[in-house]
Amino acid sequence: MPLSGHDNEASTARLLIACPDARGIVAAVARFISDHGGNLLDSDQHTDRDHGEFFMRVEFDLSQCDLSPASFAEAWSPLAARHGMSWRVRFNGRPMRIAILVGTLPHCLQDLLWRYQAGELQVEIPAIISNHDALRPVAGHAGVPFHHFPIVRGDKLAQESIIREVLARERVDLVVLARYMQVLSPEFLRGWENRIINIHHSFLPAFAGGDPYRQAYDRGVKLIGATSHYVTEVLDDGPIIAQGVEQVSHRCSIDDLKRMGRDLERTVLARAVRMHVHDRILVSKNKTVVFD
Repeated sequence: MPLSGHDNEASTARLLIACPDARGIVAAVARFISDHGGNLLDSDQHTDRDHGEFFMRVEFDLSQCDLSPASFAEAWSPLAARHGMSWRVRFNGRPMRIAILVGTLPHCLQDLLWRYQAGELQVEIPAIISNHDALRPVAGHAGVPFHHFPIVRGDKLAQESIIREVLARERVDLVVLARYMQVLSPEFLRGWENRIINIHHSFLPAFAGGDPYRQAYDRGVKLIGATSHYVTEVLDDGPIIAQGVEQVSHRCSIDDLKRMGRDLERTVLARAVRMHVHDRILVSKNKTVVFD
């Protein structure tokens, strides 16, 4: 049976804040947590001096705290309003639920499932979804339900509607595109802002189109990379979460480039998913603040 990755540590909450920069915000947040019986476990902050924005992530212990998912917003709202904060909080009562969308390439899916089963990703995976049936055995080996929804007669919107029904039914929090080779429509993306993560090789846009590894090989590239980002309506232009690079030698063949690319895609995607699951990402102006 697969593991959920949910541990038995003391109950905690994670609070993420973005607001105009001002004096006293850190102290006010710490005082709020203390006044409600919480114990501050971790705190990180960043000030964007160019735009005058302040970002903060705090994690606090709830064992003697009077805050709960039901009561937090009412208690917190006066402070948030005073500083013009946008914010979100997540209590660790249940792991984040992830749906993985895949095509026919297995490497990113296999890596995520390995980390999931090892307890490295503290999530639940209620569904793996694909427009192909090729990776059903991979899902079956991990004990995760697999859904095959082909695109019939080119009707992508109908197929996406079925996928959204599954996401709603399974109460999915995050969608991961693990080499899902389809462009999601604006209709699909609506309501999923900053909750769909994609991965692609770093040849884009320099080597867009067919067979980018052949194009890169022919140009004699000396650096290969991968980028993971949130999905927006503009293709491969969403806020970047994580990137990785590796040097390429003149001795490398096309197969070497593909192998290196797969390795980078696996690790970079896993890092991006882990950052999201641990509530370490804030988005502003199509850029991310990642508290790693």
